[in-house]
Amino acid sequence: MGKLHTGATLTPSFRDFLPAWVVRQPWYDGRGSLRPAGFFRFEDPAGEVGVETHLLQDGEAVYQVPLTYRPAPLAGGALVTTAEHSVLGTRWIYDAVTDPVWIAAILRLVATGGTSDPASRKGFEAQARGTLIRSWADAVTIDLDRRIVPAEPPQDAVGVVTGSWEQDGVAKSGRLAVVRQTGPNT
Repeated sequence: MGKLHTGATLTPSFRDFLPAWVVRQPWYDGRGSLRPAGFFRFEDPAGEVGVETHLLQDGEAVYQVPLTYRPAPLAGGALVTTAEHSVLGTRWIYDAVTDPVWIAAILRLVATGGTSDPASRKGFEAQARGTLIRSWADAVTIDLDRRIVPAEPPQDAVGVVTGSWEQDGVAKSGRLAVVRQTGPNT
């Protein structure tokens, strides 16, 4: 992951752009009263791309919004916004499901049974954990649960990502994503 710059600012800030972006998404079915519930990060082995997931609460529902922060545009990526980082300069912020660095991080998390890195926001700690159900040999897909559900992995899952966070003082957990094999042996 890119180095965390304590005290750095982002303009526009997350509270300025993220809720407005989320409420325009077809997967969002809330009331528009989003507030932070937690954050977690993943490592980019190259150290170039920031990879962070925001958990946003709307009533009892919790939505996850994985984002990547890049120093240059990503061809084919779903751009959320551009922002100015006070230390790093312009950042192109993408819906992470379209970013190969996020995809690799999720697959590595599942394959190794790993956990996410802590985010730098005190009071909003969350964690993702990967579980390998069975190994895969060919192509896979990642089905992200944008609205976090308390469901078990489906029968055809080769891996699952679960998360934990605190919501209104109560420990919560749920399924974040399912990894399915798409090639032969499915």
